[in-house]
Amino acid sequence: MLKQKTLKDSFSLSGKGLHTGLDLTVTFNPAPDNHGYKIQRIDMEGQPVIDAVADNVTETTRGTVLSKNGVKVSTIEHGMAALYALGIDNCLIQVNGPEFPILDGSSQYYVNEIERVGTVEQNAVKDFYIIKSKIEFRDEATGSSIIVLPDENFSLNVLVSYDSNILPNQFATLEDMAKFKDEVAASRTFVFVREIEPLLQAGLIKGGDLDNAIVIYEREMSQESFDKLADVMGVPHMDAKQLGYINHKPLVWPNECARHKLLDVIGDLALIGKPIKGRIIATRPGHTINNKFARQMRKEIRLHEIQAPSYDCNRAPIMDVNRIRELLPHRYPMQLVDKVIEIGANYIVGVKNVTSNEPFFQGHFPQEPVMPGVLQIEAMAQTGGLLVLNSVDEPERYSTYFMKIDGVKFRQKVVPGDTLIFRVELLAPIRRGVSTMKGYVFVGEKVVCEAEFMAQIVKNK
Repeated sequence: MLKQKTLKDSFSLSGKGLHTGLDLTVTFNPAPDNHGYKIQRIDMEGQPVIDAVADNVTETTRGTVLSKNGVKVSTIEHGMAALYALGIDNCLIQVNGPEFPILDGSSQYYVNEIERVGTVEQNAVKDFYIIKSKIEFRDEATGSSIIVLPDENFSLNVLVSYDSNILPNQFATLEDMAKFKDEVAASRTFVFVREIEPLLQAGLIKGGDLDNAIVIYEREMSQESFDKLADVMGVPHMDAKQLGYINHKPLVWPNECARHKLLDVIGDLALIGKPIKGRIIATRPGHTINNKFARQMRKEIRLHEIQAPSYDCNRAPIMDVNRIRELLPHRYPMQLVDKVIEIGANYIVGVKNVTSNEPFFQGHFPQEPVMPGVLQIEAMAQTGGLLVLNSVDEPERYSTYFMKIDGVKFRQKVVPGDTLIFRVELLAPIRRGVSTMKGYVFVGEKVVCEAEFMAQIVKNK
């Protein structure tokens, strides 16, 4: 299983804020296991910290704004996209003002610095949320939508559409996050000329210029109005009849605007709180719908906090029944694991097919066959025993005995025809032959039983 990652060392970037125009410095620091993304305002009394999660987003006008207890941080999406795309799970971000510096309007500087300082693998397992069925969010008023479909990795398809002759329709695709640096990171934010005056009146883009944004002039205005706007922007006067892109640096790609929208989607979905495995299809995305979708995903994750392992009955098992019998002393009617489909350093996934011929159904109960809960726990323990005994020499010389069982919960009946999936993981390294484990039993996507148990592995005399 993949492990969580953090930075090897800290790095800082300085520049002006897009909306405030202030000189700002943001510092990205290593953080411990399971820390997630947190942002600290070091310029404020007490240096308050905000969790970088979708539930704390309070504004989405021309950027993503986090706010908690009156503390705000905005324009975070480009930095968050770089962290997420480069697989960093834990980071403490310190900033000395109310927003991140805009830099060149892309994620390129963040990516360069992350690669310069490097990353380090941590002890905790990376906790993916695996998309197993279609999830959709639509905004009928704007025609925007975000759909996520099952996929083996995280990938994105983004389509943008504007009432503009210069930028009517564009799409961008990213199949592999490893290509983020070369295919997406350098794409810059953009704005239409017609949007500049309203944004300025709203007190925004005080630090905006042609060095940190692509400006799109697609609706002709009078030369006088265009000159006034050029004065506000601090750029030379231009021909009002000449429509097109206005920028110092040429477009990196013909579809740079769509690629930047894809970048924004990654940055906003980084606030879900877990990396996901699924394909995102975003049509006319923006920070508002991105955040609404991220919030919906957080609700989905809370509803399915513990996900069932993926089970493909067509794949050959890691351990079949013969290998299981080599490791465990149990035989009929007490061998309660049919096969093992996945195994790692500290976890194992086993399977049992419950049939109507199980001997315990004769008395439990004749008119309503239900698998006893104690046997579900026994099956979990046998699965955990396979994890331990698979790593020792002469496993047939060992026996495993319960010492303690805690936190047992039965959530649903197990009946003939059910296929039980056991996921058992070590809670701590084995010491002096004693192991502590946490186990879950699933039927389909539902948890039917869970327990923590302590067992002792004893060498037979």
